[in-house]
Amino acid sequence: MNKVILMGRLTRDPEVRYSQGERSMAIARYTLAVDRRGRRSQEGSEQTADFINCVAFDRAGEFAEKYFRQGMRVLISGRIQTGSYTNRDGQKVYTTEVIIEDQEFADSKNGAGGSSGGGYAGGYQQPAPRPEPSSAIGDGFMNIPDGVEDEGLPFN
Repeated sequence: MNKVILMGRLTRDPEVRYSQGERSMAIARYTLAVDRRGRRSQEGSEQTADFINCVAFDRAGEFAEKYFRQGMRVLISGRIQTGSYTNRDGQKVYTTEVIIEDQEFADSKNGAGGSSGGGYAGGYQQPAPRPEPSSAIGDGFMNIPDGVEDEGLPFN
């Protein structure tokens, strides 16, 4: 099985191109900075993130173009694809990238940016938080009034 799930911050705005042909398709490329878990070095010279190249096609590419901006934290899933080509100097270059199957925001609108200074630009609107029920107990569960039959509840 070839499945990868990553959460990281965009290193720059997605680069989007459109394919030629009968049906034009968006192809968005972006790089995610994915933090490594573990101890951090005292000098700070050790790399603490991996930079993963990602490619989103068609509607996913259009979504990335419209809503994703540098510094945003996103969650992606997809598959790893490897390839190679020969550069102008005649050297063989190996590539590894994630082909996006699903992508979504990993931060709220107000929580975006972090230390990178990026933020949400564009038309994305975070849904309003769900109001707390007025009859909620301190543990977050709603009180069920006496006299309500168990058959009326959506679970047993």
